[in-house]
Amino acid sequence: MSADVTKADQAGEPVPADVEGAAAPAPGAPSATGGPPVGGPASRSQGGLAGFLSGPAGRSAGLVVALVLLVIVGIITAGDRFASPENALTILRLGATIGVVSVGMTFVISGGGIDLSVGAIVALSSVWATTVATQTMAADFHWIVMVFVAVAVGAACGLVNGVLVAYGRIAPFIVTLAMLAAARGLAELIAKRRTQIVRDRGFIEFFGGSVLGVPVLVIVFAVVAVVGWVLLNRTTFGRRTLAIGGNPEAARLAGIRVQRQTMYLYILVGVACGIAAVMLMARTTTGTSTHGQLYELDAIAAVVIGGTLLSGGRGTVVGTVLGVLIFTTLSNVFTLNNLDTSTQAVAKGAIIVAAVLLQQRVSRTRSG
Repeated sequence: MSADVTKADQAGEPVPADVEGAAAPAPGAPSATGGPPVGGPASRSQGGLAGFLSGPAGRSAGLVVALVLLVIVGIITAGDRFASPENALTILRLGATIGVVSVGMTFVISGGGIDLSVGAIVALSSVWATTVATQTMAADFHWIVMVFVAVAVGAACGLVNGVLVAYGRIAPFIVTLAMLAAARGLAELIAKRRTQIVRDRGFIEFFGGSVLGVPVLVIVFAVVAVVGWVLLNRTTFGRRTLAIGGNPEAARLAGIRVQRQTMYLYILVGVACGIAAVMLMARTTTGTSTHGQLYELDAIAAVVIGGTLLSGGRGTVVGTVLGVLIFTTLSNVFTLNNLDTSTQAVAKGAIIVAAVLLQQRVSRTRSG
């Protein structure tokens, strides 16, 4: 048994939490909110509507209501153009790529970090996987080589971020900002600022196809979301992630190797970026240094809207998926109504601020 297994893990019992997806401190350690140690006097739980809305079910219900309202607005303003099955598949297809990145971002933010380099990592992964050398190897062997290269490049970038944040003790904002510039610049150097065309027809046909009418890209997103949910809510890895996000010192005292866990989180989001790069390559049949522009904004927005705390300690993959659908549907409604991208950016910024303010208010209400 590894040295970083917590006492709760040794007992074979899951770490209890006051809400689903929220970190629970180790036995005898102070809680993340500064309350009494676990096993001490229980805090007074809040009932009624406010208590429901501050819980995981209430947050998800609120997101579903918001999504339904957006759909109604879309039907009223765009009519059949919005309500058609083809447009619904378009929304899902467009949301799938950023959705995969957002699932990875959920883990990093839940663990108390941030990653501003996800868009640049997607671009670098797509460029590296579509170079002449990589595509020649894919033609000689199988197109799976392109998938492997994209995921490996994403994981390598995540490893660099993780090592610098966890062991170099540099602020995540600085490290990932540097990676944003470096990865985008390296992608431009490799591609010589040209668009590289995906020439393997097997690759395009596989990821561009559908199963029972559902696009393969949407299926990939669904699989990543399910795996992410299980990993965060039903495994020791997820419990450790929420623990270090809620209170790193308490997690360390409980026997969790905080530095190693933090490194794993950045590798995980790097792998997600590699998968997203493959999906983007299949959708556009290109690899270019311009892929993934502003993905960091979209991913952070979806995660925050979904209910994951920016300060860490609480995360929800279900909320992230709903957040992705809300933003993708919002963009689709704006596009169908001929509103420019600047208006969309303003709306996204306002929604992010409103979500953070709501989180702070709910947190104060619960602590009171």
